Amino acid sequence: MRDHLLQLAEQESKLRHRLALSGELLEGYHPEIRAIHEANARELELAIDDEGWPTADEIGDDALEAAFLIALNAMSRPSFQRRCLTHMKMAANRGEIPARHAAMLEDRIRVLEGRPQIYGTQLDWDEDGHLAPLPIDAEESVDQRRAKVGLPPLAQALAQAEAEAAASQEHPAAEWLHRQHALADFAHEVGWR
Repeated sequence: MRDHLLQLAEQESKLRHRLALSGELLEGYHPEIRAIHEANARELELAIDDEGWPTADEIGDDALEAAFLIALNAMSRPSFQRRCLTHMKMAANRGEIPARHAAMLEDRIRVLEGRPQIYGTQLDWDEDGHLAPLPIDAEESVDQRRAKVGLPPLAQALAQAEAEAAASQEHPAAEWLHRQHALADFAHEVGWR
């Protein structure tokens, strides 16, 4: 399972990097990215069916991170993401995986459902071309919630995300409003809303 998860994550990473450099990544949910996300989700789902949610002791930290990213990116599979969240919360409560994994997936699900996130982990480009968190519930106490799950303060995370975007030459979509409508249409299409 370990090697397979690492291979799946590496393939997605290479594709994401290529599309980010060309600017295609920000033009809606690119069909190639969606296809690889769905294929990876099917593979992870089979593994979960056989063995449950993996732990670092079983597969190592790097493969655990790959499993987390596959679950996080399975946006076109609402029931699968919700199932992963249930498994991840239980594993986090037992100390078998980092609590931040469950927190980030919970934020992703809430954003896709059209609800404010809890931990402020989901970012997007704003109208002015800056990375910003999507709406956060009770934003005044977000850093306290982030600390409880092992996440750095929001300002620090934003600065790091901006630096990583600059280093990878990622840039905002030219048509910000069009992108927002496309994301909402996608959420409706696959059954999040």
